[in-house]
Amino acid sequence: MRRRTRTILLILCLIANFSMGQKYNILIKGGHVIDPKNNIDAVMDVAITEGKIVAVAKDIDKDDGKQVVDATGLFVTPGLIDIHVHVFQGTNGDQQYMNGPSAITPDGFTFRVGVTTVVDAGCAGWRTFPTFKKQTIDRSQTRVLAFLNIVGEGMRGGPFEQNLKDMDAKTTGEFAKNNATDIVGIKLAHYDGAEWAPTDRAVEAGKLAGIPVMIDFGGANPPLPIEELFMKHLRPGDIFTHCFAQLPNARECIVDPQLKKIKPFVWEAQKRGIVFDVGYGGISFSYSQAIPAIKSGFFPQAISTDLHIGSMNGAMKDMLTTMSKFLAMGMDLQSVVKASTWQPAQVINRKELGNLSVGTEADIAVLRIREGKFGLFDYTGYKLETNKKLECEMTIRAGKIVYDLNGIANPVFAPAK
Repeated sequence: MRRRTRTILLILCLIANFSMGQKYNILIKGGHVIDPKNNIDAVMDVAITEGKIVAVAKDIDKDDGKQVVDATGLFVTPGLIDIHVHVFQGTNGDQQYMNGPSAITPDGFTFRVGVTTVVDAGCAGWRTFPTFKKQTIDRSQTRVLAFLNIVGEGMRGGPFEQNLKDMDAKTTGEFAKNNATDIVGIKLAHYDGAEWAPTDRAVEAGKLAGIPVMIDFGGANPPLPIEELFMKHLRPGDIFTHCFAQLPNARECIVDPQLKKIKPFVWEAQKRGIVFDVGYGGISFSYSQAIPAIKSGFFPQAISTDLHIGSMNGAMKDMLTTMSKFLAMGMDLQSVVKASTWQPAQVINRKELGNLSVGTEADIAVLRIREGKFGLFDYTGYKLETNKKLECEMTIRAGKIVYDLNGIANPVFAPAK
């Protein structure tokens, strides 16, 4: 009995000594790291301890990792940032995206495509934001940030979003400033009138809070001129979303439909600092706009999905499908990753995100480029055929594996709860 006890104690001591020699909670080995902020584009190893990235280097000893991820042949990037989603999901059938059924719960649709941070694009206004924070932001593993709607009620739909009396710049700006941990910008969307007042009030709120404005522009017939929007109403750093939309009689587009060239003032607007965001959506992206833009070298600063139940079941699908479309149109992988990580982090002034710097919270996507035959179509039915498509193998959020498609971690642990 004593011998058995001594044997058990010896085994426990050996295990303890071995564990003490393991420096890292997670060690990702042999992946091709793409980290645009730090200009890394090479095969490297990434080590994680206590939720932080503690080393990015070549050939870290695999025995130093408690859990080792074999990323050979895969790409390791910062966790993807989708700055245009709708995640204020609820059961109020008449409220659309504000606590309604058109929005979705984030965790079910983020980690499986490498997304670790989303920004809700104006579902809540100052009046409804506390409910959004309580039931979505504070309960999600996904990092959820928000653009606060200039409409106090938020995206409730119908006449609520046309109500100029509920577009209070001072109240909205002060509320955003007082909730700066969660709110990164102001949003204007779905206004159908021909007035500039909603745009100007959103910008005024942004000035009060010191944050950018995202404009979902259009609805007036005839459309308001986007040159005037870019040059006279928006500030450098403000965001023009749905930038590749082509909707007749609803909004002016950035590519001349006849000449199939970017309008000259659009180049000037981008140089001035206007941010062009994809915001793919249900009908807010057309290859007729995107293909000539990409071929001319006009790249968006942010690739985003406008994720909601309509877009995800239509042409958009998800973040990686959207990124794959830009690869198919001619953007290189490094530029696509940059527009899905580090650039959007800068757009929302959260420079601690979207990179793999030592000391940062470990939000990481491990991606595969799958080869095959794929059809990537837009809402008009135009289809690009491609032999490459991005797929997520693993997502790490705050140093914990939250998605592992094929069990590439050793040992395989159950996803973090």
